[in-house]
Amino acid sequence: MAAAPHLLQSPEQRRAADIIRLLTLYRPLLDAFVIDFFTEGLWAQLPPAWQPALASATPVQLAGLLAGRGGPGAAWPLSLLAFAAAARALAFPRGCPAGSPRPPCQSSRLHPLLRRHVKPKKQHEIQRLGKLLRRLSRATGCRRVVDIGAGQGHLSRFLAFGLGLRVTAVESDGRLVGLAERFDQELLRELAKTGGPGHGRRPPRPLTPRAPQHHVAGRLDPAAPWGEFLLPPDPPGAGPAARNPLGGPGGSEDGERVLVTGLHACGDLSPALLCHFARSPAVAAVASAGCCYMKLSTAPRQPPGYPLSASVAALPGHQLSYRAREAACHALEEYEGRLRGGGAQLRAHCYRAVLESLIRAADPGKRHLGLQPGRKAHGLSFPQYAHLGLPLAGLDPAGVPLDSGAVGAMLEQQHKVVAFCTLGQLLAPAVESLILLDRLLYLREQGFHCALVPLFNPRFSPRNLVLVAARTPLATVLAGLDRDSEDSEDEDVGEAESTREGQ
Repeated sequence: MAAAPHLLQSPEQRRAADIIRLLTLYRPLLDAFVIDFFTEGLWAQLPPAWQPALASATPVQLAGLLAGRGGPGAAWPLSLLAFAAAARALAFPRGCPAGSPRPPCQSSRLHPLLRRHVKPKKQHEIQRLGKLLRRLSRATGCRRVVDIGAGQGHLSRFLAFGLGLRVTAVESDGRLVGLAERFDQELLRELAKTGGPGHGRRPPRPLTPRAPQHHVAGRLDPAAPWGEFLLPPDPPGAGPAARNPLGGPGGSEDGERVLVTGLHACGDLSPALLCHFARSPAVAAVASAGCCYMKLSTAPRQPPGYPLSASVAALPGHQLSYRAREAACHALEEYEGRLRGGGAQLRAHCYRAVLESLIRAADPGKRHLGLQPGRKAHGLSFPQYAHLGLPLAGLDPAGVPLDSGAVGAMLEQQHKVVAFCTLGQLLAPAVESLILLDRLLYLREQGFHCALVPLFNPRFSPRNLVLVAARTPLATVLAGLDRDSEDSEDEDVGEAESTREGQ
C-alpha cells in the first residue's frame, strides 16, 4: 500500500505548508496597510476576543507578546496566545548572538583600512559572510568568488585584500562600479605607503595587495547561460564586454569553478543567483542573503521570483501580496526594542494613519502616497507633522482641519495602532521564512545540499538569514560557524595566510 502523501514530505515542506495555513487564517491582518487603520476600520476587523486585551496593553506588554517572554500584568486571550506561539514556532530561527544589542562603532575583526567608507552594520556583515565564504572556498577548492550586486565593493575588498581570494564584482549601477574601483585604488596606495596601521591589543589581520580582479558593470540575466549572463547596466552606460568575463559553462576564463555570493541582493536578484547555480556546473556553491522581498516578481514567468519551488507552487494559498512581502522586510527585534523603550517613536504609525485619513477626506483619489515628512517627524506635534506631510500630497494645510475633534479622537487611539502593528510584526518572520524555504526547497528538489543559516546578529542586521548551497555536503562548512570568538577568527586568519602563501 502506498504511503500517505504527508508521510513523504520533508520537514521543510511541512513547515512551508503549515506557514501557508497560518497565513491563510490571518490573511486580512497580513494584507492590511497600517496607514489604512482609520480609513478602513482595521481595529474592528480583529477578533472581538482580542480587542479589549490589546486596547489595554502597555508597550512593554506588547513587547513581551512579540518576544514570547510574557509581560508584567498581561492577560491575553488563549486564541491570541496560540496565534503568537504558532507564528514564532513556524518562523525559521533567527538566532541572537551574544554581545551588545547595538553594533560597535568599528569592528575589531576588520583591518582599519577595510573599515573606511563602511558603516558598522556592513562591517559586521562582510566579516561574517567572508568567514562563511572562506569555509566554502576551503571545502570546494574554489578560490574564485563572484560577488553579484557588489555595490561599492566592500565585501569584494574584504574577500580580496583580507582573505586572499580572487574576486569578480558585478554591479548594475555603473556609478557604484566607478566608486568601488576608486576605493580599491585608495587602499592599494595606503598599503604601498604604510602596509596598514596597527590596531588594538594585537596587529590587525595582514592584507594582501590584491584588488578585486574585475569590476563589471552589468545586470544579471536569469534566463541566460552562465557564460553570457550579463545585460547592459541600468541606466545604460559603459556596459560589459560582449561576453561575460567569467567565461563559459565550464568555469571561469582560466577553467576554474567559482563561488557566487550576493549580500542582500535585492528582489529577483537573489532567485536569479540560485537559478544560475542550479543550471551551471561552473558554480560550485552559493551564499545568498536576500532583501526587498516586495520587489519579487510573482506573475508567471521563467524563472519566477516567487515561488521558485514546485513544492510551494503546488500548495493552495501560497500566494503572497505586495503588502505581505513588504511585511517580511520588517525589523522585528528593532520594533521590540522600540516598544520596550516607549517614547515618541511609537507615534510614527498613528501620525501617518491620521494623515492618510485627512488626505483621503480631502481627495479620495489620493491614497498610499509615498510621503516622507522626515526621519524624526515623530518628534513633532501632529499639526507640525501635517504641515510637512500635506504639501507632499499636493494639499494646502490651511484647508485641512488639523485641530478638529475627529483628529483628536484618532490621535487618542495611538495605543491601538501600536497593538495592531505588533500583530503584523508577529507574522513578518513567518512570511520571510516561507520565501526562504521556497528557495531552499527549489535547490533541494534538484539534489543540492543547502541550509538556511542565521549568520548576522538580527538586532542590527534584520535580514540575517543566509541561504548556503553546494554540490557537496556542507557539514564541515557549517560546523562551528556560530562561534564568533577570537579563537575561531585566529583559525580563519591562519587559513587565509596559508592560502596567500600557496598562490
